[in-house]
Amino acid sequence: MKRLLLATLCALVTSPLFAAERPNVLLIVADDLGWSDVGWHGGFGLTPNMDRLVREGREFDRHYVQPVCTPTRTALMSGRCPGRFGRQALLPSNLRAMPLGTLTFASALKSVGYRTHIAGKWHLGARPEWIPNRYGFDTSYGTLTGAADPWTHKYRAGNPYEDTWHRDGNIFSEEGNATELIAAEALNRITQGGDQPWFIYVPFHAVHTPVDAPEPYKRIYDGVRFHDDPVKHESRLRMAAMVSQLDAKIGEFVAALERSGQRERTLILFTSDNGGIESRKNAYVGSVPDSPFNSENAPLRGEKNMLYEGGIRVCAFANWPGRLIPGKVTAPLYVGDWLPTVAGLVGLEPEGDPRWDGLDRWKVISGEDATPAPRTIYIAHTQGQALLRGDWKIIRSKDAPPQLFDIVNDPYEQENLASARPEKLREMLGLLDAELAKDDPALPADLKGLPH
Repeated sequence: MKRLLLATLCALVTSPLFAAERPNVLLIVADDLGWSDVGWHGGFGLTPNMDRLVREGREFDRHYVQPVCTPTRTALMSGRCPGRFGRQALLPSNLRAMPLGTLTFASALKSVGYRTHIAGKWHLGARPEWIPNRYGFDTSYGTLTGAADPWTHKYRAGNPYEDTWHRDGNIFSEEGNATELIAAEALNRITQGGDQPWFIYVPFHAVHTPVDAPEPYKRIYDGVRFHDDPVKHESRLRMAAMVSQLDAKIGEFVAALERSGQRERTLILFTSDNGGIESRKNAYVGSVPDSPFNSENAPLRGEKNMLYEGGIRVCAFANWPGRLIPGKVTAPLYVGDWLPTVAGLVGLEPEGDPRWDGLDRWKVISGEDATPAPRTIYIAHTQGQALLRGDWKIIRSKDAPPQLFDIVNDPYEQENLASARPEKLREMLGLLDAELAKDDPALPADLKGLPH
């Protein structure tokens, strides 16, 4: 009996739930942040706050997302591949991505006593009946659409969702820079007080076009010449300033956690929603110029809206002092892993089968499992699909033959091995077809005819 009690006590003390006492979770998502936009990848953006979080936390070298925004956010919130919900979830759409009643990050943590807040970009449904509060968030603030001008907070001219700056679904006008306002809302929630654990989701609009930031962030780069062409120099300067503004706001979050005594019990998660876009015109209501020299994904191949690594392998890290030892995680992770991982960490057991495609990867993230078994990561797109398994990656596009890469030894996707390795190609195509068969190709009936 004594041995049984001792074993039980040891199991409790060493379990994630007991050790963490249900940590606060600060989930930060950057928008369109390129692989080489940040300091820790040797990029042009000065990011000292995030560099420190990476240095003192767990850097994710192969963190995979969807190639565009709504699909990534769907996978992040649901733990499921977005195509499972219908073809609308594979588009950067303002239609409802997930059915009401879907178990989400917010509703899951709310069920075990968390207060839940979102400050920023929702992009999972822009109508009042689809606001974040209907998916488990206690409060919501920001925009419901996929992007917004940083100064006017407006979407595209003439679009039925041109104005969605809101609080809890109530549309209103507000002066100020969007990144500053969103950060202020998040800081207010971080420092709200009380003993209740919290989940705060901060999906910034930065650094999505329209790209701009207040002048103090531009002055950080005084004396730097980004390009001989003055138009391209100015474009990259705005991008660098917006990256640094994002970094500064994250630094403010960390400082607030430290001042309020919450730092040791807060898990910080950071990811971009997809790779950067290297050049783009401004289609949004406002006076911000176009961005002909914008983000940088090199040495990865491709950019946003592509299935190459530059579109789906993104800047990401986790930081939790005393719980996560510094280091780099080289095993592949998927954005849909975060919900099942955090659920396992806090001891949440969903009622019924949540049908998660993501996996609980805490042991991999923490370093306890340094050599995890191969796993499948499936990424669907309106123009094709990609699948990763072990050392291999396949891309199948509508208008081109399949491409096969040894992604571990050829991370920049320079050599297509589809012809040289026909057996491996057949194997990967079989795995891809099996995942594709789980997707729902239809548009939900109640969404037909609605503007998107």
